[in-house]
Amino acid sequence: MELRTLRYFVAVAEELHFGRAAARLHMTQPPLSRAIRQLETELGCELLQRSPTGVALTPAGISLYKDARALLAQADQARARAVAAAGAAVLTLGTLADSAEQAGATLAATFRERHPGVEIRVHEADFTDPTAGLRSGAADIALTRTPFDRTGLTVRVLRSDPIGVVLRVDDPLATRTSVRLGELADRPWFRLPDDTDSAWRGFWMPLGSRNTDGPVVRTIHECVQAVLWNGTIGLTMVGHRMPPGLTVIPVSDMPSSDLVLAWNSADGNPLVRSFANIAGTLYRART
Repeated sequence: MELRTLRYFVAVAEELHFGRAAARLHMTQPPLSRAIRQLETELGCELLQRSPTGVALTPAGISLYKDARALLAQADQARARAVAAAGAAVLTLGTLADSAEQAGATLAATFRERHPGVEIRVHEADFTDPTAGLRSGAADIALTRTPFDRTGLTVRVLRSDPIGVVLRVDDPLATRTSVRLGELADRPWFRLPDDTDSAWRGFWMPLGSRNTDGPVVRTIHECVQAVLWNGTIGLTMVGHRMPPGLTVIPVSDMPSSDLVLAWNSADGNPLVRSFANIAGTLYRART
């Protein structure tokens, strides 16, 4: 069994759907289906029960899934140790705002346990670069938020969060359970710099040119202070911790924002793949 085929199988086993697994693997469905059929032929047993709505693991599939995950993790560790032995045991993690803190301490602890000799360097980007240094080459892998231009990048969603508006607690809307964008149209919004990624800018400034009188902000700290001092408003994740005097009210007609892990698709650094696999495993365990 080749490691590549086992990665294919693990993706199908976790997604329980060939289409979703193919999208996750950045390939089309027919070759993925053929690879799994070939694997079943080699093993002489059925691994998946197929149906029009998806697939289910057979007892043999459950057994292989457990062993395959362990084997792939060992392979990733072996690659990482080889990289470390070559003197390249450095990984630069790009972050945007507090995305690294949102990912949680368990991710850092697990990565340190798996790769104790690897130095993690942190590159913190501002709102003009939602890829957190991937485009400029300042980061190897990034914890950030969508949406942004994904060209040439692999993006793995860790979780989705509903969006709310940041208000002062003395705002007339601060006691509401939710608001709609239209109710905020006449308010001064903080703005993002003109050179910000267009997809990112369009999401976080959903009213576009209708609000041009707010301050331009580049960091989450500047956003918070703009609301606190000037009564400006803007968007953030529901549940995001705010300083005293501010609150977040859900916006019912805003789509959610994804906390994601992203890296350059052409990057062959095994530490990047190991980091991504650890993060994916941790977040699957939470859901």
